[in-house]
Amino acid sequence: MTVIKINAITVPKDSGDELAHRFAARAGAVDGAEGFEGFELLKPTDERDQWLVLSRWRDEETFQAWVASPAFAHGHRSASERSGGEPAKPVSTHSEVWSYEVAGGSEG
Repeated sequence: MTVIKINAITVPKDSGDELAHRFAARAGAVDGAEGFEGFELLKPTDERDQWLVLSRWRDEETFQAWVASPAFAHGHRSASERSGGEPAKPVSTHSEVWSYEVAGGSEG
């Protein structure tokens, strides 16, 4: 059964473009992970300051395996860290992961 993980990231208004840039810089990094079915980075279109990273996984086990993998740790380092430099300043002030499973819908 597909599971949905939503990472709700609180981002100050002036930092959203940097968050989007950082995600674009590592686009495709998770694509080959076992059980990964896709993701979207959702930018708020109202006054909210939470961006959402919505990812779909075959099951909880494959998501947990990815979180425990070296690829996860590597992908969550900044570009400067990956090239041996200093960590980049965080763009978010808070983050939490929400877990869901698909209970219904349509193919549209």
